[in-house]
Amino acid sequence: MSPADTKTIEARCVRLNAKAENAAAIAPVVERHTLTRGPDDLLIELKAAAVNPSDVKAATGLMPYAVFPRTPGRDYSGVVIGGPAGTIGREVFGSSGDLGIRRDGTHATHLLVEADAVVEKPQTVSWEEAAGIGVPFVTAMEGFRRAGVPKRGETVLVFGVNGKVGQAAVQIATWQGARVIGVVRKAEAYEGHANAPIEVIDASAVDVAARVPEVTGGKGADIVFNTVGDPYFQAAHKSLALRGRQILIAAIDRIVQFNILEFYRGQHTYVGIDTLGLSSAATGAVLRELGPGFASGHLKPFPIKADAVYPLERAREAYVAVAGSSRDRVILKP
Repeated sequence: MSPADTKTIEARCVRLNAKAENAAAIAPVVERHTLTRGPDDLLIELKAAAVNPSDVKAATGLMPYAVFPRTPGRDYSGVVIGGPAGTIGREVFGSSGDLGIRRDGTHATHLLVEADAVVEKPQTVSWEEAAGIGVPFVTAMEGFRRAGVPKRGETVLVFGVNGKVGQAAVQIATWQGARVIGVVRKAEAYEGHANAPIEVIDASAVDVAARVPEVTGGKGADIVFNTVGDPYFQAAHKSLALRGRQILIAAIDRIVQFNILEFYRGQHTYVGIDTLGLSSAATGAVLRELGPGFASGHLKPFPIKADAVYPLERAREAYVAVAGSSRDRVILKP
């Protein structure tokens, strides 16, 4: 690619032309669209893009503000081929709450995005790995930014510790020197990277709310990162230390029983996180906070399996894999 600034390009884009009734009915097509960059935009030649559960949910109408037709996709990595002076040739990655939902996203050969949305890709991270960082790490970091970044000596309890957000939360918390206890729904070890040993509680065999005080000297958890929602709400609530904070990012049933007396006497804080509310620029700011961790090796991208990488023409298979709760980080590669 020439170092010259590219203003306009014909991109190949995955398109969702109408809402699907369910994940099995998603019918993406690949179409050509002309992209023309504005004076403050970057035009990126995409190298990889992740498929997130939110991409699939938006395709089936679970997000009423999702527009049709559109190109889905929130996470990406690529090379800047058009933009303001000094930006051409930069290797970048990023994510967004509005890309792929309210406007055209990353499941394409090229992307238009604001200049302050992108983050430099570490040389030690592959294109596919960089594309897989976005939503899970932004969700975890935004939760900690809002609830208070864990400190050395604090205890963080992570429900759903082997999910991608759970693993990102473990990485960030142990990078900061906090102790982490993970909760799983069946007997299994922690699968991800960590900077310290992780204690794991099997919720199918142990009463989590009884176990946490036992392993924390009666104190409880300073932060509970609840990646599952209502099934663990009571256990999370009862595991909190005095002035503890519970972070919530998901729900199955929307209504939970809530003991207000225990809440205010415990001086607790509940923090709700919805990264779909973050602009591309706001998401870029969160990712930049994580940059030193990836540069130092304290944070590591998720491993990408070869059979979880799909070309754009097989986007439907990628979406079905994510809808089927695949534990792999699923990647589209133009």
